[in-house]
Amino acid sequence: MKVLVTGSKGFIGKHIVERLKRAHHEVFEFDINDSETSLIEFIQEADWIIHLAGVNRPLTVEEFYDGNTNFTKKLIDLVKRFNPSVKIIANSSTQAALDNDYGRSKKMAEDALIASGLSVYIYRFCNVFGRGCRPNYNSATATFCYNIAHDLDVYVRDPEYVVNYNYVEDICEELLNVVENKVNRKLLVILSVKPQYSCSLGKQVELLKYFKKSVQSNEHLPTIHDEFELKLFMTFLWYLSDEGSSFNYAEDERGSFEELYKSKEHGQISLNVAYPGITKGGHYHTYKKEIFYPVIGHCVIRQRNIHNNDMIENDVKDNESKIDIIPEYTHEITNVGKENSYTLMWISEVYDPETHDTYRAPVDLKE
Repeated sequence: MKVLVTGSKGFIGKHIVERLKRAHHEVFEFDINDSETSLIEFIQEADWIIHLAGVNRPLTVEEFYDGNTNFTKKLIDLVKRFNPSVKIIANSSTQAALDNDYGRSKKMAEDALIASGLSVYIYRFCNVFGRGCRPNYNSATATFCYNIAHDLDVYVRDPEYVVNYNYVEDICEELLNVVENKVNRKLLVILSVKPQYSCSLGKQVELLKYFKKSVQSNEHLPTIHDEFELKLFMTFLWYLSDEGSSFNYAEDERGSFEELYKSKEHGQISLNVAYPGITKGGHYHTYKKEIFYPVIGHCVIRQRNIHNNDMIENDVKDNESKIDIIPEYTHEITNVGKENSYTLMWISEVYDPETHDTYRAPVDLKE
């Protein structure tokens, strides 16, 4: 599929571009400094347009309407002229229901899309959080994460104020499913991305401070109570890591594995996602220490001593317990549940191919 993404260099734009490419779609990237000529060329080629371009922190009020309303109208006109059959996914905001200039500019853009007669899916996002969001700009979560990670003061005017959130990867998952026709969504109506999370500002700050304290402790992994806390923890780790390391992501028919945090002092934290019935592992370390913490799903973790074949088996559901992986025990983790499992994994040092200390060995001995 050929997909044009407007606002491709923005917070959500970068994530959806990465996700589309990972799914092997051809992506055309358009942002504020690109020419109208390139926009027309992309429109002519595209099967889909994901319209994320917009303005939410302008220098003047007029910029709200130029960046949100007028650019959307221009996009509609160009689509009608050059490729009226292209399908559009448009980003709006829950602010469109409010009486302020930003909200009015987004509502006017929605109205123009609905009146266009084009094939348009309109999404109102809540406050969006996730790795890579710019701190001290328009996201309290990004600012909290950055400041707490760097031991800076955090100011909360009203700790009891509750905010509704969308996680950026959930947005990407929803939009990718629409592009790939995996879900049935209505055209020309206001849509939302699920799940949505609610959390007070005070509670969020408490969680982030707890996350930092946990990572720097001997436990390294915090206790996670629900999906929101897991996603907030994954987000926080991005701001905490300043060592310039690359963070690898791998995905195959078994699930995925994503590095979240690397520190010479505190080791490495990764997220392992396994599909139902999948077993991962089958290796041991001679000196590295590991902790497996299944936070969502039902897993069985098995370890075998490579010297005397003693076996250890732990059956863990959701966030029941953290399992120590013992050096010189070959180990594996199996998702025995009906949904994807999510397991945080801490290892005592950052992976280095030259000193990997990882050796293949099956947990089950052959007869």
